[in-house]
Amino acid sequence: MIDVVSRFIVRVVTAGYRRRTWLSGVALVLTLVVASGYLLLGALRVNPTASTYRVTIHLPDSGGLLVDHDVSVRGVAVGRIAALHITAAGVDAIADIADDIKIPASSQVRVSGLSAAGEQYIDFQPTSDRGPYLSAGSVVDQRNTATPVPLSTVLADANGVLAQTDPNQLQLIRRELSMTAAGPGKLRDIIDGGTFLLSTLDSVLPQTVSLLKNTRIVLGTVSALNTGLAATSRNVGRTLTGVTEMDGGYRRLLERTPALLSSIDTLFSDNSETMVSLLGNLVSTSQLLYLRVPALNALFPNYRGSTLDAVGTAFHDHGLWSTLDIYPRYTCDYGTPRRVPSAADYPEPFLYTYCRDDDPEVLIRGAKNAPRPAGDDTAGPPPGADLGQTTDPTPKGRFTIPTPYGGPTLPIEPPH
Repeated sequence: MIDVVSRFIVRVVTAGYRRRTWLSGVALVLTLVVASGYLLLGALRVNPTASTYRVTIHLPDSGGLLVDHDVSVRGVAVGRIAALHITAAGVDAIADIADDIKIPASSQVRVSGLSAAGEQYIDFQPTSDRGPYLSAGSVVDQRNTATPVPLSTVLADANGVLAQTDPNQLQLIRRELSMTAAGPGKLRDIIDGGTFLLSTLDSVLPQTVSLLKNTRIVLGTVSALNTGLAATSRNVGRTLTGVTEMDGGYRRLLERTPALLSSIDTLFSDNSETMVSLLGNLVSTSQLLYLRVPALNALFPNYRGSTLDAVGTAFHDHGLWSTLDIYPRYTCDYGTPRRVPSAADYPEPFLYTYCRDDDPEVLIRGAKNAPRPAGDDTAGPPPGADLGQTTDPTPKGRFTIPTPYGGPTLPIEPPH
């Protein structure tokens, strides 16, 4: 078996050697076909069987785009630029996109570059994956597109920056940085920090522009007030000099303050329960006062003057003037049982002492006619109340003053 295989291999090699010229030509042709296919399908991405749809993109300028440049979605190639047309409003880019790629119509379109050397391409940046999607004949409005800053604009802006730079200051910076071996590292840190600052300010560009405009106004105002600032600095200097002279007093203040604060802390700790009760009572008092704000406004009207003004009106024309009213005043009937005024006892007061006169012009017991909260029925006794009922006896304590009966023993026997 091995002898048969060996003889076959020898015959094949011998036949190939005799026809080596033809075999070399066939190999070269196959290499050319494979290489051309790789260039067309792999490198140039020419696929005659591919199905695409065409989209028109309105751009303010070409941004360096050329025909056959890529079209991508977030950096992934999905098509190519078929043509570029100059219009009155800018440039129209005609893009052929693969049929199986769905791109939301609301996507932002940006002309980007693969490197600093160029190689621009159109990149779609969808904000969501929801439709409607681009289709054949769709148009992307110029408001949703952005192109890189042209090199001419960059050079013009750089020229403006360089024109504002003082060569003497740059020379001074170079000399300072070259004084030590760490100078290049410091320069690198300065450049890195400046780059980070500029990238941060670029994300808030409108606020940065507004800040620069406001800063110009502030600095102009400061420049106009230069004399006043100099006087302020001198006054501040004198103040700080005085503070320095009182250094010992401040030190004593700082030494004694902890003990004082500790005493205050102890005071609050010892009276915490009392303070909580007091605050609770103040809350209740505030609620009651809030419900009776109309009555308090009626009790203290704002049309009255101060007490001093009232006293001052009695002094005029070189004398003290007063008014005496000799007419009897209206008295109120409370409807309670009458007691003998000469009784020598100390009875408890009546519980329900309400004036029964409803005429507000008489102003008897004016609190009865004061404004009250909604649902308040305390302007009169409860329905069916006993007008002869007295209050509960006053509780007797250690400091209660005795009030015994001070009259004769009743009944008094008549003289014999």
